Amino acid sequence: MSNANPAWRFVSFKEAEAEPVPPGKMHHWYCKPGMVADTNLMFVRCFLEPGAAHKFHFHPKMEEILYVLSGTAEQWVEREKKILGPGDSLYLPAGVIHGTYNIGKDKLEFLAILSPAKSEGPVTVEVGDQEPWKSLRP
Repeated sequence: MSNANPAWRFVSFKEAEAEPVPPGKMHHWYCKPGMVADTNLMFVRCFLEPGAAHKFHFHPKMEEILYVLSGTAEQWVEREKKILGPGDSLYLPAGVIHGTYNIGKDKLEFLAILSPAKSEGPVTVEVGDQEPWKSLRP
C-alpha cells in the first residue's frame, strides 16, 4: 500500500536545510515545521568554528537536549559552567538561560533537539549582551 504523502521523511545530509549563522556557525536542519508533516520537534546539527559561540540565550516555551558529537564545548547553564566533549549531553527545561562556546582547537559539532516546535512567540531570545550574562565570560 503506497502513501503519496507520508508523515515520515528520510533526510540525508545533502537534503538537510543548511543555514549559515555568522560568525563561525552553521546549522543543518533535519526536522522542523515546514520540512516534515505535522511535527512538533526541531532537530538540528550545529557546527561552531574554534572561538565561535551561541552566546547566552533561552527558549521561552521549548525544552532542549544538546548532544556533543565532536570537539570541546564550554557549556553554561545560568551561572554554572561545564566542559562537554563527545558523548556528553545536556537537558534544558523551557526558559533556562544557556550558552555554548567552542573553546577547542577543532570545530565543535553537536545535535540540538527542541520541543514543542509549534508555540507562540519567539523560538530564541538572545541575552548575551545583557548583564549579568555579558560579564560572565572574559
